[in-house]
Amino acid sequence: MTFTAELPVYVSLGSNTPDAPHMLDAACAALERLEGLRLVRAASRYATEPQGYGEQPWFENTVLELAVETERWRPRELLAAMLGMEAALGRRRDPALRFGPRSIDMDLLLFGDVTSADVHCLLPHPRLCERAFVLVPLAELTPDLVVNGRSIAQWLERLVWRREGRAIFQ
Repeated sequence: MTFTAELPVYVSLGSNTPDAPHMLDAACAALERLEGLRLVRAASRYATEPQGYGEQPWFENTVLELAVETERWRPRELLAAMLGMEAALGRRRDPALRFGPRSIDMDLLLFGDVTSADVHCLLPHPRLCERAFVLVPLAELTPDLVVNGRSIAQWLERLVWRREGRAIFQ
């Protein structure tokens, strides 16, 4: 029997298309098809207020916990695979609307305890601790997680946000 080491990896998914639930399902399915990666669990889905550019529909967001084989995946390779999935699912990047509408958004939040200053693959994700729509579902999966020296609850305390059922306002 061969043992392959695995790392916990956290990925956020978001969409603000009229068919956002389908887009999140499709992104999740695309990730599950990757060899050497398995879905451990998914957080609840939240309706979230747009960030940075308010003149657009609300998003549906969630966070996934994945287990990746360390012999198969490195952060930059997984991120490249995710960017390819976004493109295949219709994501078009418009530099003029960096925080604008999107069919699907897949962000690599954490790759085990790996830190990276690689401009193409920053870890932890540089805006993870600023976004309630990421922190709330992440806390659902791993409430004791510490990121950049603070717990998820401590990061949430630093933000101006509120939750009403499955809606997150920030």
